Amino acid sequence: MGDLPSINDLLGDTQSSHKSTRPAPAVSPEASLHVASEATEEQFEKKMQKVAVKEKETETQRKAATLGYPHIDLSAFPISHEALKQISQEDATRLGVVCFFVNQEEIRLGALDPTTEEMHTFLKNMETRTYTKGVLYMISPSSLSRVLDLYKTLPHIKPISKNVEIASSDLEKVQADIRDFQGLQKSIEQVNTSDLVTFLLGAGLKLEASDVHVEPEVENAVIRLRLDGMLHDAATISKEAYHKLVSRIKLLSSLKLNISNKPQDGRFSINMSSGDVDVRVSSMPTVYGEGIVMRLLVQNREGLTLDSLGFRGEAYQLLMSEISRPNGMIITTGPTGSGKTTTLYAIMQLLNKPDVKVITLEDPVEYKMPGINQSQIDHSRDYTFAKGLKSILRQDPDIAMVGEIRDLETADTAIQAALTGHLILSTLHTNSAAGAIPRFLAMGVKPFLLAPALNAVIGQRLVRRLSDTAKVETLLTPEQQTKVDEIIASLPSKVQALVKEKKQKFYTAPEYTESGELGYKGRVGIYEIFTMNDDIEQSILSDKISEYDIERLAREQGMLTMAQDGVLKALDGITSIEEVFRVTEK
Repeated sequence: MGDLPSINDLLGDTQSSHKSTRPAPAVSPEASLHVASEATEEQFEKKMQKVAVKEKETETQRKAATLGYPHIDLSAFPISHEALKQISQEDATRLGVVCFFVNQEEIRLGALDPTTEEMHTFLKNMETRTYTKGVLYMISPSSLSRVLDLYKTLPHIKPISKNVEIASSDLEKVQADIRDFQGLQKSIEQVNTSDLVTFLLGAGLKLEASDVHVEPEVENAVIRLRLDGMLHDAATISKEAYHKLVSRIKLLSSLKLNISNKPQDGRFSINMSSGDVDVRVSSMPTVYGEGIVMRLLVQNREGLTLDSLGFRGEAYQLLMSEISRPNGMIITTGPTGSGKTTTLYAIMQLLNKPDVKVITLEDPVEYKMPGINQSQIDHSRDYTFAKGLKSILRQDPDIAMVGEIRDLETADTAIQAALTGHLILSTLHTNSAAGAIPRFLAMGVKPFLLAPALNAVIGQRLVRRLSDTAKVETLLTPEQQTKVDEIIASLPSKVQALVKEKKQKFYTAPEYTESGELGYKGRVGIYEIFTMNDDIEQSILSDKISEYDIERLAREQGMLTMAQDGVLKALDGITSIEEVFRVTEK
């Protein structure tokens, strides 16, 4: 102990170098006692607060046990942003409930009072939205307070560049202010030029537009929205406002401001409480300036089911049976914009389970799906569908989705995968389901491989849904009635009998009502689906095959055509005959 330096030894240099420094004033014993007592009191208060919180937690635990609910202390529980985002901050505060865990199978909620009917309804809605099983826990006020504080860590603003950003709160305010489509021109006249992008995005999201078009003309520019597949003129802006709007959109999407004579593509994202929105931007030079299109991709795909898409009856049962098979190939057909990829997303939503590996190959990836491995084609790096599919198969998937089969190499790889224990989902550009088989054979696919690989083929179109409040009963024109009678007469006998049992009623709607409401709101699919049977297999294996032959065999099997499905949906008041004929007549 004698070898250790004293405190004076350690401070010797300091003391010697500050010999002229005046000694520090002495602190009175009373002041020391006062400081010590304040520190002790503060420590005591903190300790008592912890004791009170612990007692409240114990009380909550006892109450939960009495009521038959599990209890959890969230004071130090790690909660991911993914779990937190399942419930908006407003709902969490209002209802006293938070989500603290979510995966593909289960969602766990903590509530101050899990016994209320409102809470059980909320839980059921969460189960429906997330396709999971819900479990309700009881939590203490301190647990709720701690989780509510975590909402501050969520990103509410998506920075796009150094000088430009869009606040989700501004978008939500615009959505709340917009009442109907016809009021857009009046509203846009009151918007500052700097807020024009926010206004257009908010309007597009409120009206559920898929695209916002900015089209320059000689003296002004026209804003158009694509609603349910149809373009509508929404407003006109000055050329000055147009130039500022284009510059801001290009900044947001990281396009080059100094290039206006070449097409450019960009994108940006916005984080909103209702779900993220991806915005794909395309610019193209025209004689009056750059034409801009913003595609709005809302990432929240809740409620996406085969039933909500319009599958029903025997078509629904057939498809459910085919997607439950472990291998084979399911193909959706139709032109661009007919909902083929959405159908495949709905199928994957059903098949996405923890014990199944699903991989997709898309061009581009439009919607992100939790639990699914999604890969995007990149032609600039020679990453094509054919090469990507070969890579996918080395990843040991159970299910693979290929965005489109365009060539023989992709088709052959997909068929080989379907024959070796994988379920393959893909699309083809043909006018009907029956046209898929001749298209495969025209690519050079061997008939003896195609026949056993193919499970089902779906043909589809999208028709606009009639608004329940705007639709009115209508009489068909003689020409329309003749076509409808022919289609009904061609229905399978069982379906035909059901149709003839009830009075024929058809409905229509104006594009806009007097109050400014849209006559059509949303879209629904009309479908035809056939599965493989011996007759169709033999037809494929024969030397002579045509789209007409395949359709005839499929209809003998009981297949409803798209036109037939459309007429049945029109009879049910879902859509109008004009819509059915618009999308099905060649």
